[in-house]
Amino acid sequence: MATIRITIAAAALAAAIVYAPSAAGDIRGTDNIIVTATRTEISVSDATVPVTVISREDIELSLANDLAELLRFQAGLDIGRNGGPGQTTSLFLRGTESNHTLVLVDGVRVNPGTIGGAALQHIAPESIERIEIVKGARSALYGSDAIGGVVNIITRRADKSYAEVSLGGGSFATRSGNVSAGARNDNSDFGVTLNYAETDGFSPRAGSDLDRGYDNFSANVYGSRRFGDAEISLRHWRAEGNVEYLDFFLSPVDQDFENTATALQLDSPLGKSGKSQLILSHMSDSIEQNQSTAFVESERLSLDWQYTQSVGSHTLTGGVYVMEETAEALSFGLGFDENTRVKAVFLQDQIQSGQHRAFLAARLTDHETFGNEVTWNAEYAYDINPEWALSAGVGRAFRAPDATDRFGFGGNPDLEPETSEQLQLGLRYLPGERHTIEFELYANDIDNLIEFDSATSSLRNVDEAEIRGAELAWEYTGDSFSLRTALISQRAEDKATGDRLLRRADESLSVNYTQNLGRHRVGLSALVSGDREDFGGVELDSYVLFNVSAEFALGRNLTLNARIENLTDEDYQTAANFNMQERSGFVELRFHGR
Repeated sequence: MATIRITIAAAALAAAIVYAPSAAGDIRGTDNIIVTATRTEISVSDATVPVTVISREDIELSLANDLAELLRFQAGLDIGRNGGPGQTTSLFLRGTESNHTLVLVDGVRVNPGTIGGAALQHIAPESIERIEIVKGARSALYGSDAIGGVVNIITRRADKSYAEVSLGGGSFATRSGNVSAGARNDNSDFGVTLNYAETDGFSPRAGSDLDRGYDNFSANVYGSRRFGDAEISLRHWRAEGNVEYLDFFLSPVDQDFENTATALQLDSPLGKSGKSQLILSHMSDSIEQNQSTAFVESERLSLDWQYTQSVGSHTLTGGVYVMEETAEALSFGLGFDENTRVKAVFLQDQIQSGQHRAFLAARLTDHETFGNEVTWNAEYAYDINPEWALSAGVGRAFRAPDATDRFGFGGNPDLEPETSEQLQLGLRYLPGERHTIEFELYANDIDNLIEFDSATSSLRNVDEAEIRGAELAWEYTGDSFSLRTALISQRAEDKATGDRLLRRADESLSVNYTQNLGRHRVGLSALVSGDREDFGGVELDSYVLFNVSAEFALGRNLTLNARIENLTDEDYQTAANFNMQERSGFVELRFHGR
């Protein structure tokens, strides 16, 4: 009931700020426009760093159950999963650690202040309009955690009035329901998406036949109102539910979770070519154990202001960021309750002149726990001719130790931030309008990695990591089909010992094929992942995963979606002793009206 009341309150507030005359335009929903790479709206082709966009059409065809299932077929992204639906899920972007990728929901960071990365397993695809993935250092733009890159989830918006209802089900007694609706006119827009998913699941642990279930209720509410060229908007995303799992001794336990991200944003013009953007946001991440008093909870209140000014061939952006974070936990009789304040100023310049493009950015972060940190990016691209383009970039990023690192089990309040020095080189070839071929080389040296030191029984800045990699990608768009494929070869290792970093494959190949058959669509996704190492010297075998999905138009407003997961019934693991999904099937009936 608390979730319903909060969602209704957010919807009422969002509705209250809409509907006033304006002639302002809107580019949201335009696939070739991105915001994550530079904090400003640019074309994908103008980005000086690798960017991947997953569109709403891709999301609908995939029939994925959560964000992790959407990301696993993307090049350079390794997923480590402790079992099935709702279980802890880790993302390793270009060989970096699982807490080295910053995850945003509508620009609001949702990485918790307590431990690890964002809860990818609780983000329902039904609420997502598109996903922007930026590969490489971005701490100069976003601060801590953006060592491997940034994943920005943009929730659904209405480009015109619509209503959508869907019901689904499938293997493991999975059932789901979704209601989404939105309205838009010249001066305002408003929308709500509600989704519920429940499954009996399967056994997450090898050595046990006990199935563990999962349920998730998600809500997304937004509203905006335009006043001339100014706009005020409110966004609220929330997910809560229950996860059943098996503890270390294979005993059945469960926990309740709750994740939220809320933002109030004001965009306004300043002068003829200036623009101000002010975002007040709140994030929360909470887990409560039901068989004990253990819990973890973090909240973050932040103010992010930036001003962008165009001057000739330059687009200058500067701003300030202020954040206060509360992290509280109790586990194994140990607890903490800590507040952390962070302040930052940043400045960047986008330069475009003829065949030359450049991006320069710097950020000074004043972190309460360890002092000042300077991060930066310097990137350049040269369009040799309409077909060929070269790019190069260097950058520095960091990750601040979280509250669990400092005060949890084995915690060390004197930890220093993990820091990263990166280099990227790229070549892009466009032989006509249908083909895109891209080749990327990347190197990443990470210092002060935080690891558990058995000699002192505490966490210390003891390791250095060295990552070297290459990515070759090809995309072809035909009249009725599209094909995207990418090959990754990388080595992520401990610099001192030469040992491989855990749960990351050295080689992977991803293929995504979509075929239009009149009003119907069929998709095939394939992932070939090399072997990987895990804790205790365990080696996880390589595997090949195939997924088939289809969308059948049953009428003007009615579609039937279907997915076969793990078509060849591959027996594989992405984390040692944790089962992955066997061959299974899912269907969804969707009504969409405009």
